[in-house]
Amino acid sequence: MMLGEENKVDFSSKGIMPWIVDNLVTIIFVVFVLWGFSVSKDIKTYFFLSELCNRIFRNSFLVLSLIIPVLAGLGLNFGIVIGAMSGQAAILLVRYFDIGGMGGFLLCFVIAFFFAAICGYFTGKLYNKTRGQEMIASLIVGFFANGIYQFIFLFVVGAVLIVPATHPMIKPDGVGIRMTVDLKTAEEGGLKYALENIYKIPFIQAILIIAVVILIMMVIVYYLNVKNGQAHKNRPISFCFNAVLCIAAAVFSIHVMSVTPKLFNTVYDLNIVAGSLNEKADIEEITSKLKAIVSELNTEAERADEAMAPKFKAVVSDITSKVIPNLDKPNMQRGVLNLIGSSATKLNNVAIERSPNALVANIAQVTTVPVITGVFIIALCIFTMLIMKTKLGQDFRSVGQNQHIAEVSGINVDRTRIIATMISIVLAAWGQLIFLQSVGTLNTYGAHLQIGMFSVAALLVGGASTSKASVKNAIFGVILFNAMFIISPEIGKSLFDQAMLGEYFRSFMVYGVIGAALGIYVWKDIKKSKLDVE
Repeated sequence: MMLGEENKVDFSSKGIMPWIVDNLVTIIFVVFVLWGFSVSKDIKTYFFLSELCNRIFRNSFLVLSLIIPVLAGLGLNFGIVIGAMSGQAAILLVRYFDIGGMGGFLLCFVIAFFFAAICGYFTGKLYNKTRGQEMIASLIVGFFANGIYQFIFLFVVGAVLIVPATHPMIKPDGVGIRMTVDLKTAEEGGLKYALENIYKIPFIQAILIIAVVILIMMVIVYYLNVKNGQAHKNRPISFCFNAVLCIAAAVFSIHVMSVTPKLFNTVYDLNIVAGSLNEKADIEEITSKLKAIVSELNTEAERADEAMAPKFKAVVSDITSKVIPNLDKPNMQRGVLNLIGSSATKLNNVAIERSPNALVANIAQVTTVPVITGVFIIALCIFTMLIMKTKLGQDFRSVGQNQHIAEVSGINVDRTRIIATMISIVLAAWGQLIFLQSVGTLNTYGAHLQIGMFSVAALLVGGASTSKASVKNAIFGVILFNAMFIISPEIGKSLFDQAMLGEYFRSFMVYGVIGAALGIYVWKDIKKSKLDVE
């Protein structure tokens, strides 16, 4: 996490303990993740980074949707589960009419907006009736909304709204939606990977771009502060520390890209071909791609030594004699996919052998980064920061600090709280859409159940509280929280030879984090009250 003003530590005798208390949950998670790496024997770096990358892009939007309610004094909005259900309702409606691709995904965004905005309005009205108990109210309203959601999709669809029992989404008896709905790939007319597959780049390139962008933004902010006579906002030590981190990340990325075997790109191309092979695939285009790969491998075989050349030739033989001739035969598709996968694995092993060291080989195997999903997340980060500089954002802060003073100042407190709730729930609906298109399958009655708990826990892990949250807290929390999720089963497997113990530990940590954070909040509130009395 960047070392900035809100993370500045006063390591004096009076400052160290309050800082530890404020960041206790974050410290515990950092220590746990580092300890987990030291005891996990079988975890691979590329596996961990790939899983972490996937989870960050899936979950960040949902966690970011919690920030505005916290700043507006509504606390941790467990009610984002209502937004998640709104997003799922939009997906079910779009999939029922078999609308897919990017157009179908954008239609889901529009429908989810209206569902979530209406639900958010009434949820905000409820929060206004339960002042001081918003977090409890948000939990209860989530359970209540879940009951309505299940009633609609288990009974109303089919019993009241007549639908054909032959539809793949409908249960065989014609009443209710199936437990699991396959979203299908965008190429097949579905929503799966509709956003992710638009454009991807290698993980190490993403690190380079992020490091450079952050460095440029830091320099711009520093310069503007000096130019506008607000140099006191600049913290030279923090700036230098963060600049060194960014430069180090950029230099490391450039080094890795310069020494990484290009053969890893061929492996990636083969996996892309396998992913695009379906009933609606353009066989001629796929054949052309495979021939280009074969030509590249023949060139590599000519350059390779006696030990490596046969490995390239074996892959070329499989592609030319077994894959390409059977591409247009539907009954052979499974075998073709297996052969492509086997070829990709063989080439990946050769690429690992050619790598200068294990670190380069591990990083090269990390999953690619979905650029458009990243753009959505960055856009939400910018939106969250910019809206807090507007009149509405200042109203959010004023209401969050003291509702009575805000009302005396002429702010419509009830209206401001409702707007904050609506924004949060709409963003959560969109976040659930991003999450589900990445997963590719909708668990109709269970996908939304833990959204509130997990998102709140991730925000708290990042250093947020029930009254203070920021984009940094959200992003850092998503990274730490999901690192714990990935490494927990590995710890259970390494220490007790039972990965399931790690699965149980996940749930313990989720509820433990929320309980610890709320306990610290109550303790600090009581302490503050005593000081006020004295």
